[in-house]
Amino acid sequence: MASRLTEVIIDCHNLEVMSDFWCRALNYERVHSGDGWIAIRAAGPELTEAMLMESAQSPALAFVLVNDEKIVKNRVHIDVTPIDRSQDDEVGRLVSLGAKRIDIGQSGTSWVVMADPEGNEFCVMESITN
Repeated sequence: MASRLTEVIIDCHNLEVMSDFWCRALNYERVHSGDGWIAIRAAGPELTEAMLMESAQSPALAFVLVNDEKIVKNRVHIDVTPIDRSQDDEVGRLVSLGAKRIDIGQSGTSWVVMADPEGNEFCVMESITN
């Protein structure tokens, strides 16, 4: 059996702002925290080893406090896909939560490039309801 993607780690300066933004953006909940980190994941039962073996789960996001500044474009980014609204409506909702549209040189794409409250790039894909 192959590995499962269980977490994506995001360096940040403000744990509360970042975890709150992504909880609201993805309908996740805070599940664990410690000195200098917070983990969030999709609402639901605690994952067991059997659950991880049976099927892929939405990965958790873990925010880790760092002093380093973000200087260049991320080498890894998150894509989100609206499931109950249009892409434009989702972009508007994410802007209201603190994201902003950004231009990294894309043109003629079907996705919208955005940045979270600390400037990490992510994309909003076309809605699955289209």
